[in-house]
Amino acid sequence: MSDIAIGLGGVGILFLLIAFRFHIGFALIGVSFVGLWMLRGWNVAWASVGVIPYQFSANWVLSSIPMFLFLGYICYQTNLTSGLFKAARAWTSALPGGLAIASILGSAGFAAVSGSSVACSAAMGRIAVPEMLKHKYHPELATGTVAVAGTIGALIPPSIILILYGIIARISISDLFLGGISVGLLTTLFYIMVVFVRIRLNPDLAPAKDETMTMAMRFFALKETWPIVVVMLGIFGGLFGGIFTPTEAGAIGAFLACVIALLRGDLTKTRFVEAARETMTTTASLIIIAIGASLLTRFLVLSGTGDFLSDAILSIGAQPALLMLGIVLIYLVLGMFLEPIGSMLLTLPIFLPVVDDIGWSTLWFGVLVTKLLEIGMITPPVGMNVFVVKGVVGERVSLEAIFRGVAWFIVADLILVMLLYIFPEIVSILPTLLK
Repeated sequence: MSDIAIGLGGVGILFLLIAFRFHIGFALIGVSFVGLWMLRGWNVAWASVGVIPYQFSANWVLSSIPMFLFLGYICYQTNLTSGLFKAARAWTSALPGGLAIASILGSAGFAAVSGSSVACSAAMGRIAVPEMLKHKYHPELATGTVAVAGTIGALIPPSIILILYGIIARISISDLFLGGISVGLLTTLFYIMVVFVRIRLNPDLAPAKDETMTMAMRFFALKETWPIVVVMLGIFGGLFGGIFTPTEAGAIGAFLACVIALLRGDLTKTRFVEAARETMTTTASLIIIAIGASLLTRFLVLSGTGDFLSDAILSIGAQPALLMLGIVLIYLVLGMFLEPIGSMLLTLPIFLPVVDDIGWSTLWFGVLVTKLLEIGMITPPVGMNVFVVKGVVGERVSLEAIFRGVAWFIVADLILVMLLYIFPEIVSILPTLLK
């Protein structure tokens, strides 16, 4: 059996294992180990398992992941983000669907202190959904808006997906963060437009006006956002001001969040321990998957499968637009069954060589992939954000209703993906200006 045949067989078995719901990290490690054993022998396979996990895990930039996760979980456990929704609610109260718009803006604000879509959906779902249902919002609009708004968490930095992509693709994480800001803000605008359009087409979805707020009440509501504002200024002021690195930014942000929560009296021992437990559990799962992806990359390189697949894709002679359409469809299909980071790490060893050969910007591609992965967070049957919101609302809203609620937003997301392909400057404009 040729090396390429072993490589292709390994990729096929990998997808088969994933289809049978094996943990993607262990599937990656197992297939890569057996493949390396068949290619180079037992000693090389064991040496790879001994060396590659250490080489990957010893990357200093990885230390930012548990710090940013801890920052997000501390904010979630201590309700530091509740003021964001209240302030957004005060300023959008006069608009049709003001609470839905407030939940989108609140999620965008929470995204700036958390790299997790799930955390965003959980935090806003706990605060915003009960309020919208209380004010007679249609359940599909209320739950669908919160589920999709959570996806902004992976675009506006700090983003765990962008950090991992930067490590794998070996590009500046600061540039990725800047590219993610513009796309995250554009996503926020698109979601608000969807709410406007839906209510215009069907006014029964939401009350014409939630409540009357004076200008004094609106400015007073802004005072409650100070905890998140301080954390954001600490992170982004130091990061883009060159005071500290993205790696250090996570630790600074987590420290500020802990101090603020302690001063407010919200940081109890139970909440601190729970935030630390969630951080360790999530970090361990991410590292296992990332180590498996690193082993798969070595397996594909030694077998020649990576170059073979790249050459095969390019030899088709398809236009770049058709290649991009194929990549979009692959990520959308994977998003229906896999969690985002697993989908990304599974495909990057194959797609990054294609990106280099065709001349696309790896910066632009990273932000685009992040956007595609987040669409997978709201598509059936696995849509993790949808299940998070379902856990918040319980039996009050059916799972099918929540999926119907996100359908309109998925259409808006796909339009935005098309715009990112046509106008890649959307991603590069901030990194270029600041340089």
